[in-house]
Amino acid sequence: MAALIGALLIPVSFTKSFHLVEMRLYDLFSIVGPPRPPQPGAVIVAIDEPSFSEVGQRWPWPRDLHAKLIESLRKAGAKVIAFDIIFAEPSEDEADEKLAEALGPDVVLAADDVTTPLDQGIQTTRVNPIDPFLDADVSPGVTSVDLDGDAYLRRMPTYADGFAAQALRLSGRAATPPPEGALIQYFGPSRTYPTVSYYQALDPENFLPPGRFKDQIVLVGLSLKAATSADSGTPDSFLTAYTLTDENLTAGVEVHATILDNLQHGLYALPAPRLAMAGLVLAAALAAAALSRRGVSWRTGLVACGSVLFFVLGAWALLRFGRVWAAPALPVAATLTVFGTRFGLDFARERQMRHAVSEAFSRYLSPELVAQLARDPGALKLGGERRNLSILFCDVRGFTTLSEKLKDSPERLTSLINRLLDPLSEAVLAEGGTIDKYMGDCVMAFWNAPLPTPDHALRAVRASLRMMEAVTELNGVLRKEQGDTAPVFAVGVGINTGDCVVGNVGSRWRYDYSVLGDAVNLASRLESLSKEYGVSLILGPATAEAVRNHYVLIELDRIAVRGRATESAIFTVVAPAVERTAPMIADLETLHPRLLTALRAGQFDEAAVLIERCKILAPSLSTYYTRLTARFSERGGAHPQKG
Repeated sequence: MAALIGALLIPVSFTKSFHLVEMRLYDLFSIVGPPRPPQPGAVIVAIDEPSFSEVGQRWPWPRDLHAKLIESLRKAGAKVIAFDIIFAEPSEDEADEKLAEALGPDVVLAADDVTTPLDQGIQTTRVNPIDPFLDADVSPGVTSVDLDGDAYLRRMPTYADGFAAQALRLSGRAATPPPEGALIQYFGPSRTYPTVSYYQALDPENFLPPGRFKDQIVLVGLSLKAATSADSGTPDSFLTAYTLTDENLTAGVEVHATILDNLQHGLYALPAPRLAMAGLVLAAALAAAALSRRGVSWRTGLVACGSVLFFVLGAWALLRFGRVWAAPALPVAATLTVFGTRFGLDFARERQMRHAVSEAFSRYLSPELVAQLARDPGALKLGGERRNLSILFCDVRGFTTLSEKLKDSPERLTSLINRLLDPLSEAVLAEGGTIDKYMGDCVMAFWNAPLPTPDHALRAVRASLRMMEAVTELNGVLRKEQGDTAPVFAVGVGINTGDCVVGNVGSRWRYDYSVLGDAVNLASRLESLSKEYGVSLILGPATAEAVRNHYVLIELDRIAVRGRATESAIFTVVAPAVERTAPMIADLETLHPRLLTALRAGQFDEAAVLIERCKILAPSLSTYYTRLTARFSERGGAHPQKG
């Protein structure tokens, strides 16, 4: 993926629009702590608004005025005088003659290269000063510059006879043309260079301190804030890197002073070769891939920020100290794209995993609990935790016999047990329970973990009643499908409430989220006792106490529980609490305790009468009452069932 990202980004660097992005970045980077020449290489004589006010003449000024300026500057000790003004057409004879007389080998006059697009190609025409001025042994200097697509001036002119280069040569310094594509290093906003007004330079003795022009290169040119007249157009000024900060243009004459110092001190910057930038982009993408190979985390975010900072600071340092411009845009884009891709892949994988986990948990938990865990994963505390739970065991009656009958048809047996376990599991999940495991034909579930469920005992009892209804419905469906040969299912359920340890149980290779404790063992024991007592549901004492206000309960017996000195009562559900006022239920609640008291006291004659009356009041408990009489007779009515 990193190689693909690098390969897709590299061609972007060859587009013109992205080149402008790189150049705008160059503007920003080049003005942060820029290198500066030891001292300004030129003094500027500005043809500015104060000068127009003092001279009092329309532009262009008479050329004999420029002659006076040359004489004044020479007298002040100027070494080179360069006019950023093109004298391409003659004016008054006397004015031209006076200027020609003032010119000399220490003067540079502006020339221009004019390009004209033609059908057969591009024609370049050199516009030089008029011949009388050239005959005065002046040096013409080309002032033409190339603007970028956004109209900013960034590129160094490469003319061997450029305006700044000619001024340097006349001062006795070397001026080697820069390589193609070299970028100007600006040193400050407009008026950074020492500048005096034109009228001041005409009379330096009265307006300027002594020695102001001594051994200096003096550049003369327009430096206006606005157009000098309605028909003269825009002043000779340009957008530069510092326009971004002060929103001002820089006069052309000051740009030439900047180019002069760039040439003199080698401060211009060279763009890094495209091949090197392509390699840098690819290296950035592969480095980001290596740094994110372990996935995305908060540390990866720090690494990504560090990588971006590395390229940004590296680009600035290379520009500042090496004078090479390696735009950080594409390497940063490659780095962030790779990190972003890794984040996207991890996010997609995380969503897929979360979906898979939710799907898996939905097999054990109710959809509401799964949604709650998804919103708050911290609620799921793995590892051992002590908690009060309600545990349910549900076992299928007669499964062993059915297995024997269908031993030659394992597929049918599997299909039948799955059809039974499906509604039993649905009953648990509908009440917000957690399915712990399937043990053959037995289902184990619990409530109040992994998420808190305040009414866990009530939910467990409601789930058991749902199970019994589901079994009845399944028996009806099977009878319609298979007729009289259809199996008839029944279940026995034991529910107990107590403190347990809940968490991951198993080995380092395989473990289950399960519960341990005496309360679990008692719940299992109650489920096995349901068959012995002839009832479908048996509740432990804590469970019965928790649901007493919701259901009519009767005590089945008292059993000895391991670890306790006293017996514990066990109960079953007779009816919902709303039926408590029904005459038959009310009578049963009155007679049943008397029956247990009579049996325990050995008063079997009275107990026999009460049993018959109770059978009439609760026909569903007939099997229980018959077995209860026999069991107490065998035990002599004195000792409870051993747990």
